[in-house]
Amino acid sequence: MGEGMQVDPEIQTVVPHMQAQPENQNVPISIPTMHVASRDIPVKVHIRRPERDAWSYLGRAIVNHEVTGHSARVVVRSATSGKIMTIFAEGSDLQAEKRGNFVVVGCVDGSRVVSWSLNALNNSDTLRLLASIELACYKSRQAINDPRHHTKVRRRIEKVIKEDRRKRHRRRKDQEAMIDAFSKQTIAAEPMDDVPDDL
Repeated sequence: MGEGMQVDPEIQTVVPHMQAQPENQNVPISIPTMHVASRDIPVKVHIRRPERDAWSYLGRAIVNHEVTGHSARVVVRSATSGKIMTIFAEGSDLQAEKRGNFVVVGCVDGSRVVSWSLNALNNSDTLRLLASIELACYKSRQAINDPRHHTKVRRRIEKVIKEDRRKRHRRRKDQEAMIDAFSKQTIAAEPMDDVPDDL
């Protein structure tokens, strides 16, 4: 072994029989289940709750992609308190999409949708964030064991999110129409207020 190559003592303790094997021999080694966490991604977090049209700012957070054995999850923790804001995992019914430096995650719970907006610092972090969520939440076992059911679930999630978006747009249009009608009424009533006192 060359001078420049160092052996991590922690790895030696995890797999002690590695040293006894000749270098040129390919022997499968059983590695114990390990917990791996990726680099933290700082984000600003907004939430839009069911039946609400406006986003609420929750604060700054740290997003972490954690892998334990064969399962993974994306954890969003408050940057100040360290408390978990939300977790995205394989059991989550969600749809994630990139919008600029934002990743918008629509989580479906029955017919209700909770939307999370995670604003990363740059495009690179945004792409990493989107990939982490999609990897952690991909129902791989379901896709392999029952592909038809997997497709059905994906379509249902898309349908619920689309319906929620349609309702929000309709509510916004109705509000704008009411504001427009009210402003026209006010303009029509204004000349009545300008009647001179001497009449």
